[in-house]
Formats: sequence, C-alpha cells, structure tokens
Amino acid sequence: MKAITEGALLWEPTLQQIESAGVSQFIKWLEKEKNLVLTTQNELWKWSVEELESFWESVWNYCNVISHAPYEQVLESRKMPGAKWFTGSKINYAEHVFRNFNSNKSALIFQSEITPKTEISWDELKEKTGYVANSLKKLGVKPGDRVVACMPNIPETIIAFLACASIGAIWSSCSPDFGTSSVIDRFKQIEPTILFAIDGYSYNGKVQNKLTSVDELKSELPTLKKTILVPYISDDCEFELDDQTMLWSGLFEGSSELTFECVSFDHPLWILFSSGTTGLPKPIVQSQGGILIEQLKTLVIEQGINQDDVIFWFTTTGWMMWNQLVGGLLSGSTILLYDGSPSFPSLHVLWDLAEAVGVTFFGTSAGFLSACEKYGIKPKDKNNFLKLKAICSTGSPLSVEGFSWVYENIRDDIWLVSTSGGTDVCTAFVGGSPILPVYAGEIQARSLGAYVQSFDDEGKPVTDEVGELVITAPMPSMPLYFWGDTNNERYLESYFEVYPGIWRHGDWIKIDKKGSCIIFGRSDSTINRFGVRLGTSEIYRVVESLDEIMESLVIDLELLGRKSFMPIFVVLKEGFSLTNELKEKIKTEIKQKVSPRFVPNEIYEVEQIPKTLSGKKLEVPIRKILLGFSPEKVVNQGSMANPESLTFFIELAQMINELE
Repeated sequence: MKAITEGALLWEPTLQQIESAGVSQFIKWLEKEKNLVLTTQNELWKWSVEELESFWESVWNYCNVISHAPYEQVLESRKMPGAKWFTGSKINYAEHVFRNFNSNKSALIFQSEITPKTEISWDELKEKTGYVANSLKKLGVKPGDRVVACMPNIPETIIAFLACASIGAIWSSCSPDFGTSSVIDRFKQIEPTILFAIDGYSYNGKVQNKLTSVDELKSELPTLKKTILVPYISDDCEFELDDQTMLWSGLFEGSSELTFECVSFDHPLWILFSSGTTGLPKPIVQSQGGILIEQLKTLVIEQGINQDDVIFWFTTTGWMMWNQLVGGLLSGSTILLYDGSPSFPSLHVLWDLAEAVGVTFFGTSAGFLSACEKYGIKPKDKNNFLKLKAICSTGSPLSVEGFSWVYENIRDDIWLVSTSGGTDVCTAFVGGSPILPVYAGEIQARSLGAYVQSFDDEGKPVTDEVGELVITAPMPSMPLYFWGDTNNERYLESYFEVYPGIWRHGDWIKIDKKGSCIIFGRSDSTINRFGVRLGTSEIYRVVESLDEIMESLVIDLELLGRKSFMPIFVVLKEGFSLTNELKEKIKTEIKQKVSPRFVPNEIYEVEQIPKTLSGKKLEVPIRKILLGFSPEKVVNQGSMANPESLTFFIELAQMINELE
C-alpha cells in the first residue's frame, strides 16, 4: 500500500457529480424558491445553522413532508433541552415510507448465514405491515404503548417496526447477541406490552438457540401482554406455546389494510439505548417528526439517495445504524439487510454481496475496513463495483491507512464518507459532502443544521485546535427526554452539565479553516501527558500500522495525587510474540511519529481488546478499572462483545494498586 500522509488529496468529484448531487439540487431550489444565492458547502452550512428556522422549513418543503394539520411555527425557541419543533403539525413516519410504494421494485433484499438472498417487494412489505399493524391493534396496542424486539436484522424486524410506527406505538430493539440481563436492563425500564423475539440465530457459522433467553425475558418483564415468536432456525410446528405467546404466522389473519395514525411532531417514534457500559443504559426517546426530517435531510439532500439506489449498512438491531438503514426507505431506495458475521466464511462476504445486488451506498464501521486492510483483503480483485457510488464509515475515527486502503482496493474514484455522530441524536454531526474533495484522515464537513463547534478549556470556539465537540443550537432529532428521567436530571447531566444550554458530546474534534474535521476519540478517555493532551486515535494509528499488531488499547492512568502511568495493550498477529525488540519498535514509532511525551510506560500483550457489542473499545471503563474502581460498578458485561477479556485487566489492576 502506498504511503500517504494526513491531509493528502485522495478524490475530487467531477463537474457532472457536483451538478447532479443532492446538495447541489437543494442549493438550486433555494435560489429559485427563496432567492438565496449560496455557492459553497461552507456557505450552505453557515446559513443552515445561523438561519436555523429557515433552513429546517426549507427541508420540510423541499422533501414534501406530509402533515395533516399545518404547523404553527418551525421552532418555538432555541432552548436546549426542550426545543419544540413544527408545533401543531400532524404526521406519521410510516406514511412517508409507503408513499414510495412501487409495485415494480424491491423494497428489501435480505441474506444471512442461513438464508440465501431473498427479495421483498413493496407489495409484500406493505401487505405484511398492514397485517401486523392490525393484529397489534387487536392485541390492544395503542399510540404511546412500548413494543420491543429482541431480533436480528431480518425483514420481520423491519415489518414489525413499520407496523408500530403506523399505529403510533413506541419501538425499541436489542440484538439477540446481547446478554439476556443486558436486554432486561433496557426493556424493564420502559415497561413494554409486546415483545417480538427470535428462536435463535447463526453467527460465524454457529447456531445459537435463544428460547431460554426468551423465557427469561417473559418472566422479567411483567408488563408484557403477548410475546410474538419469530421462527428463524426452526419450523412453526416445533414449538409448544403458552397462553402468553403466539407465532409470527398468527399475525397474518384479518385485514391487511394499512392506515396511519396522525401524531404530533414530537410524538415518540422509538427509544434507543446508550451502550450501557456504565450503570443502567439511558433510554433515549426520539420523536417521529424529528427523526423523519433529520433522515430526509441526510438521505435526500446530503447524500442524494433516490429510488434507483440500493443502500447497505452492516449493523445489528442494537446499533443506531439499523435505524438509519430503515430510514433509507424514506427515499424510495432499496435497502439491503445482512444478518451474520462480516468475516464468515471470509472477509469477502459483504463485498461479494454488495457486488451481487448492485449496492450503491456501502456502509460499515472503521473497524471492519481496518480488518480488511490488516488481512490484505483486495475486493477489487474479485469484483468491479460498477454501481458503487460511496463507501460510508462510522463507529470510530477512520485512520489515514483506512482511507488509503479504500482507494487502493475498492475503486480510486469512489466517494469515501467518514462520519461521526451518536445514538443520542441518531444521526451524524459531521460527515460527507459529494461536492467536496476527500482528504486522507479528514471528515469533509459539518452536517447541515448541526451547529458543531470546537470549544477550548474556557468554553470559547477555536479553529485548527483540538477541543470539545459541542452543539450550540438545537437539532430536531435531539432526545425529547430519557424515559423515566425525573426532572430531566440524567439528560442534563449527560450533555449540559459542563456548558449549560450547550450540548457537550464527549468527543475531541479539530475543525480547520476549510470546514473539514478530525475526530480524536472520546474526550473523557483523552491522554494528558505532562500537560499535553492527545486523542487516543493518534496513538492507535501509529501502533496499528505496524505489521505485527492487530489491535491496541491505550490507557492514561494519570490522576491527581499519583504518578502518571500510561500502558499500551496490544493484540498480536498470529505468529508474532511481544519480544523486547518489538516493544522497542513500538516505542520508537510513537516517539518519532507522535511525540516522546507519549512513549508508554509499559506494553502488555492481550488476547482481546474489551469492546461493546457495537465494536467500540471500552477505554473509559478499563481506565476506571485500572484506577481501582470496582469492575461491577463501571462496566455492564452484558453489553460487551467479549466480557472474558476483562479478566486480564482486573488482575492487572490489583497488581498496579498494590504497588501504589
């Protein structure tokens, strides 16, 4: 792979791509309809955040939002939290999905480790959604009731969600690979009336039976009126059902007519949960209208997705990217669902699937792209990707090497969209623009309507400096509240404690003069060595560029009153061992490419890096464990992908703290 440096120009859109881009079409519309002349992405962004009400009203009109009552005003005030949007309007999220109904095309394409490629037409999607919605009503489900699902990324999950949205019920989902106690911690807080559950699933070639877990959920969720079991690894006839349980097939009786409950803009659509690595997960309530208009803005305007596109995100139902993927239906595009391991039977499986179905937007995590790079995967040697327009990456900062791998091994004329946002708003704060160049290691722009700034220690905005990522004006998809949160105490503590009235997200960001951004990781896991601060991604990039290293974790144990100690933990590639020579090589690389200040005090070999189920490194909980906090209080093992990885760090913590 060619050596490239941060900031190197990797891609520029052609004149034709610029003219046809969704954002360019929106700019032309603004000039025609509002006599507003904007010539650059930066000018458009600046207008979108300074003239917030005018911008979101324009998105409403441009995307033809359907309201069954006129809105009284776009935004009552710019107060955070508590901003009220499009007051008086009456809308329905699912209605906006099915206005794209097209009998001549597929709405969903699905494949899993145990299911061959299957296409679901718009006819079938609408009919089944109607059946499920009417059956839920017969079971007593009404607007505001919570319906939960412990389901994989399969068509039945999409259908169940759309049925709930059409009724005005509130949806929430967990992936079946969550620990049962972790699912209970989430769902028990919101008192659901209906549970959709799977009998089992396959991951990495191994079938996992979930019936025992389903029984535990039923016994621990006393508000349930009915559990709907979806056979996935077995046939209908193999189950013995109690009075509280019915099969998915039992929903398809009566009427399939699909109707839409008109709800207020701020009526809850779904409840998303934080990763839940510390304490009880936060039940984040987001609105039908807020999510609708945010997703329309992202899909139609920023990404330019339309009915000719096939979009894909590799995700489980427990990550906000599943909710984003479902939103693809709002644009009339076909969405591709995949259930299974991204590396079974090989790391080519998702690339081969993308080629087979003609994916135009391929979404994944930075970790997956990094794994492809590490294992020398070269998808272009097998596939030509003629229909592919964009590669989208999120979940963690994409390294310069990750950028380079995409352009060398997918296509050199692809739009690479690196994004960063959060479950908290179910969207991106910073992301891509098809009318801007792509520079190695950089996120192209701040998202339209997101007043993103970088604050220094004194709470002042800075440019070309690393600071706290803050949002200084409300966004429609910000949480309405946390479910059961008395007086918004947890909500205020989570985002507004440091800067009252300003959203502090907890990431380090640098914004340059041209508007590009770099995310440096979580600000609360930032390294502070001898007064100099550094995001962990800076060190990961250097350490993980070494041929011997698969993954790494760096923890800064500096604490007031104790000596600074910064260890690095590494997972080695097969065939390598952590010799003194390799340790010195790692230290030299950091010394030369980062700073002598950040040379680690010690390097440890570990079998695994502790991660959440969505693949994020548990930097903050591991830091707290190593500082002597009780593991039970700082990490929820049910929310981890690999809880067994904690043992090493717990034992190391005991050794470190005995020496203090």
